[in-house]
Parts: sequence; structure tokens; C-alpha cells
Amino acid sequence: MSQKRTAPIDPVALTQDLVRCRSVTPDEGGALVLLEGLLSDAGFACTRIDRGGVSNLFARWGSRNARTLGFNGHTDVVPVGDANAWTVDPFGAEKRDGYLYGRGATDMKSGVAAWVAAAIDFVADAPENASLVITITGDEEGDATDGTTAILDWMAQTGEKMDACIVGEPTSPEEMGEMMKIGRRGSMTAYFTARGVQGHAAYPHRALNPVPALAQLIADLAGHELDKGTDHFDASTLAVTTFDTGNPATNVIPAECKATVNIRFNDAHHSDDLIDWLRSKATRIGEVTGVDIEMTTTVSGESFVTPPGPLSELVATSVEAEIGRRPEASTTGGTSDARFVKDHCPVVEFGLVGKTMHQVDERVEVAQIGQLKTIYSRIIGDYFA
Repeated sequence: MSQKRTAPIDPVALTQDLVRCRSVTPDEGGALVLLEGLLSDAGFACTRIDRGGVSNLFARWGSRNARTLGFNGHTDVVPVGDANAWTVDPFGAEKRDGYLYGRGATDMKSGVAAWVAAAIDFVADAPENASLVITITGDEEGDATDGTTAILDWMAQTGEKMDACIVGEPTSPEEMGEMMKIGRRGSMTAYFTARGVQGHAAYPHRALNPVPALAQLIADLAGHELDKGTDHFDASTLAVTTFDTGNPATNVIPAECKATVNIRFNDAHHSDDLIDWLRSKATRIGEVTGVDIEMTTTVSGESFVTPPGPLSELVATSVEAEIGRRPEASTTGGTSDARFVKDHCPVVEFGLVGKTMHQVDERVEVAQIGQLKTIYSRIIGDYFA
């Protein structure tokens, strides 16, 4: 395809432009319009894939028949919270004392800017057998039902592909380049409702108290060791996140009680097996106590891992070559859209330090944005070398 030569993109300036876009999920805020313009000018074929009120962007440079390296990122951000608690305009993209401030500065508009800048540089003199795909969603911070999944659905329908993909989420806890993600734990939430019979606290024999039954269930769940960890994962965890009767009266046995638990699980489990285990526990307690315990669940994603191999080695050697630090391959942290990409192709996450993401005065070191562009440039170049 014909190549369009454009001036190099300053990733810091592009990060600022993106931060100034008020793209709080699911509002596009102008961020994807900005990126589509830059990528189109550089010769990328861009397609908007909007679904369910969510804006998404797919951009390809090169032939779909060529070896293709992909990137996945998002421009949507979480709400600012209490704007008065910020020392800067959350959407002002102010630079101060070596940092760039603003909602999304860390998570992850800087990562998107760094990759787009590196990709535009690359295609100016790219080899003929190279192809790049850039996928940007506006629904990573939300329900994630019409974001990256919509893009992947469209790719499957149209025959588009990626042979490998980098996700630009912040991955390092403290220092630039110390960690990359080769997998993520699965995440699911179980909601329990225990129903008994309301009555006077002075006459408990005339009531059926759901509170002790549900308390026993939750105690059993919280005290259970799910596993001891696997080759690439720490031990799975179960956290009790709420226990509530909604009962303001001290002399009334309530008819209903609710509790919620969240499980972060490794590759020793599948959500279906965990749901069966939870249901069996609830059923047993219900049979013993006579209290009806209802359970519903939501699954945010299954556990996955991209085993150490060519893609993780490429990322590690690129980081080490540019900044002299070899990142640890980790599966820690929450969920990301890599959980969807992994069904399409091998995926590794690498990005900036994530200490301030979602916080008041979210910020990123300005110098690290430039470092990230050079790392991404090496990843792209070495992938096709």
C-alpha cells in the first residue's frame, strides 16, 4: 500500500491532547476522533466500530495477509470523583515538576499516545511484509460488553486478524519497566440472599432467622483455601465484600439477609467449577438450617496465561535494551481487556507505572512517556526484523 510520510508525533503532546478529551466511560469525548485523524493521515485504514452506545476504533496499516502485530488500548477513563480534591484541572493536562497531570494520564492515554507515535514512525519506512493493527475502545473502564469484544466480533466477521498483541495497560508497580503481564486472574462475584421468617426477637422460636445461616455460609467460604498457587499464579483469593440485613430494629428478627463475595482465581479453576462449589455450599447450609439461600453470579473474565515464549521474550528484551531493566513476567493485578484478546491471539501487557491510576491528581512522569515510545518502537521493529 502507499505510504504517507508525516512528521513524528510527540507522545507527550498527544497524551496532553487526549487527556483534554473528557472521555469518561462511555463518552467518546473526541479522543477517538483525534486518533482516527492522526492515523488516517499516516496511511492507516480506520474503521469505527460503535456498538451499544460505545465508540471503538480499528486501524490497520498493511495487508491483512501479512504478519500482523496488534495493539489494544482504551481512551475511556473513570470519573474524576471530587473535583475540588484535585490540585489541577482533571482535564487540563498540566505539566508540573516533571509530571503530566490529568484523568487518564496513567490509565492509559499515555500508553495509547506512545504506541500511536511509535506506529506512525514505523510505517514511514516499514518493510512490505509488515502489518500493524491498532484497536482502541471506549468501554474498558465500564461494563466492557461493547468495547474490545465488539472490535473482536467485527474482526471475526470481516476476516481481520492479529498474530500477536500488546496491551498498553500500566503494568509496573513502582519503577518503569519492572513488570509485564503475561496473564491475569479470573474474576467473579457471587451474590447471596438468605430468606427466613420475620419475628419478634423475644420469641425466636416463632421466626426463622436467616442471619446465622448466611453468616455460617460466609464464614465457611472465607475460611476455605482455594489452592496454593500454580506455576504462573499466586493462590486464588475469596473476599467478603458486604454483609447486610438492612434491619434498623433491635427487637426484630429480619426475614432477609444478603452478602456478596468476590473471587480472584488462577488457572487451577474455571468459573463454572467455582459456581458449582459455591452453590453446593449454599445448598448444604440451607438444608441444615431450613433457610432458603439464593445465589446469583457474574463473571468478569476467566483466568488465562500466555506461557513465556517469543512474545514475552520480545517485550522483555526490548525493555532491557532501552532502559536497562528486564521486566518480571507477572499475572498479578485485576482484569484488563487482555482477557478478551487472549481468545484471538497471544497477548502480553506492558505499559507505564500505575501508582496513581484512578486516584485524585492522577499523573505520569513526562520522561516515562518518551521512554515508553522508544520501547514500543523497538518492539515493533524487532517483531518484523
